[in-house]
Amino acid sequence: MTNHATAHEVVVFDETQPCPYLEDRQACMPLRLQLAPLVDAAMDESLEAGDRRVGRMVYRTACPTCSECLPVRIPVDLMELTRSQRRVARRNRDVRVEIGPATASEDRLELFNRHRLERGLAPSGRPMSAEEYAGWFIQSCCRTVEMRYLVGDRLIGVGIVDMGGQDTSSVYFYFDPDESRRSLGTFSVLTEVGWLRARGGRYHYLGLYVADSPHLNYKARFFPHERKGEGGWRRIEGP
Repeated sequence: MTNHATAHEVVVFDETQPCPYLEDRQACMPLRLQLAPLVDAAMDESLEAGDRRVGRMVYRTACPTCSECLPVRIPVDLMELTRSQRRVARRNRDVRVEIGPATASEDRLELFNRHRLERGLAPSGRPMSAEEYAGWFIQSCCRTVEMRYLVGDRLIGVGIVDMGGQDTSSVYFYFDPDESRRSLGTFSVLTEVGWLRARGGRYHYLGLYVADSPHLNYKARFFPHERKGEGGWRRIEGP
C-alpha cells in the first residue's frame, strides 16, 4: 500500500481487490482521506473529477485492466420524466419526504441491513454495525443531508445526499424491501433532482454506472444524463 499526501489529502489505501460490481475483475479505488472539509466549489470540483465519498474519504476508480465504471450526472434543469417515471411519482403521492442532518438510529440501521441482506447487496452476508454505519454515512468531509421517506409515521426509505456549491451527489439510498412495488429507487432520484432544481442547482451525481451490473445500470434511465469517460463528460440525450 502506498501512503502519500498532498496539502489537503492523504492516500490511505490503493491496493487492488475483487471488483464489487463485476465478477472475475480486479478493482483499484484509492481511498483519499480529506484533511480539510470539501466546501462548496471544492466539492463541486471533486464531483466533476469523478469522486465518490465514503466517510471522510473520497475515491475514484483507477482499475488496471477495466474501465466499465462511468460516473453519471443529471443536468437538473434539462431532465424530463418518462411515462414510467411519471407513474412512479403518482404511485408515491402518499410519501412524505423530510430533509435534515444525516443521523444514526436503530430504526435506520435495521432498515439499512434489511435492504442490503434481503436484496443480496451485502457480499459478506453479515449486517453492518452501528459504528460502521456512522463511519460510512454520518462522518463526512462535506455537507451531508438525509432525506427520510415516510408513509404516515413509518420510515420506508432513507437517502444520503452530499452537497457542494451548485451540485449534489447521491451517496446511498435504501428502502423497505416490502415496498418494492413503489420503485422507491427511481422515486428517490426524482425527489433529489427536484430538490436541487428548486434550489437553483446544476448537476445531480448518481455515482457509478456499469452497463452489466443490474444494481447500477438503472442510472442510465434518466434523460438527458452525462457519463464521464476517458474523453470527459459526454451527454446522452435519450435511449
